[in-house]
Amino acid sequence: MPTGTITRLLRDRGFGFIREETGPGPELFFHRTAVAVPFAGIREGQRVTFDIEPDPRGRSDRAVRVGLAP
Repeated sequence: MPTGTITRLLRDRGFGFIREETGPGPELFFHRTAVAVPFAGIREGQRVTFDIEPDPRGRSDRAVRVGLAP
């Protein structure tokens, strides 16, 4: 399961972006409905693990497991 860091979090709009740790690729979008814990409990700079699912507009995080990555 990939790991990354939450780089931007737009709480009022219910989504954010993750930078994958494996390389300098594009930021990955995630929606609050994909977060496995309460959305209010996550913060920018937090390390996370996540699953990636394809999206018609590009890669998108759909199953974000928030927590400290190993």
